[in-house]
Amino acid sequence: MSKNSKTAKMSQQQSDASPARRLARRLPLAGAAAAGSVLLLAGPAFAHVSVQPSGPAPKGGYATVNFKVPNEKDDASTVKLEVTLPTDHPLASVMPQPVPGWKISVTKAKLPKPIEMEGEKITEAPSKITWTADGKGVEPGQFQQFPLSVGQLPKDTDQVVFKALQTYDNKEVVRWIEPTKAGAPEPENPAPVLKLGAPEEDGHGAGADDKSGTTTGMKATAAASDASGSDTTARVLGAIGIVVGVIGVGFGVFAGRRRSA
Repeated sequence: MSKNSKTAKMSQQQSDASPARRLARRLPLAGAAAAGSVLLLAGPAFAHVSVQPSGPAPKGGYATVNFKVPNEKDDASTVKLEVTLPTDHPLASVMPQPVPGWKISVTKAKLPKPIEMEGEKITEAPSKITWTADGKGVEPGQFQQFPLSVGQLPKDTDQVVFKALQTYDNKEVVRWIEPTKAGAPEPENPAPVLKLGAPEEDGHGAGADDKSGTTTGMKATAAASDASGSDTTARVLGAIGIVVGVIGVGFGVFAGRRRSA
């Protein structure tokens, strides 16, 4: 092959390879741009003050709930939480659980209309619970849970909405009071919402499920007892059989010796 032919062939190969090289150089840049776009679309995930039941929260019953308070600041600590209880569905029984490092106060208010609970008329009910830190509070990068026992929960709604104020040690107050509407984007400062479950039979959080669980447990215990009894009987019969077998073997050996004698 002539020198000119070799030169032409090499030029052609370089020309063919150049698009591939350009694509290879662009792929990392495209990947980085795509990753950046995902991060921008994802955005920072901010935590909110929320409320969750620690167990069942049945309509018309009682429940223990936890208000979870995260610290969203890098340079301040949460030192107070105020939770306003609903007035459209008053909660006559509200008992806070002690939280180490926090003082608790319960504010009560007259009800516009008395409610009846377990045969008694209730004319006032707790309207606000306030937790105040007597130490460092909830520091940056931490969260704190504030438990409450509440009841009776309303029977004619699927949820209970609370309003909360979160106060930082730099005097800033975040108001978690905005309602969340179905089908609409979540507001910037949504109010904590407690979802309610199906009503229990006795209205005290110990209904059909618990009774069913108790019955199942009793049946399981009885079955285990029967199985244990059967196993014991089998062992006794087996031991008797072994003893009888040993006696039989011994008798056979003794009889054989007598015949030999």
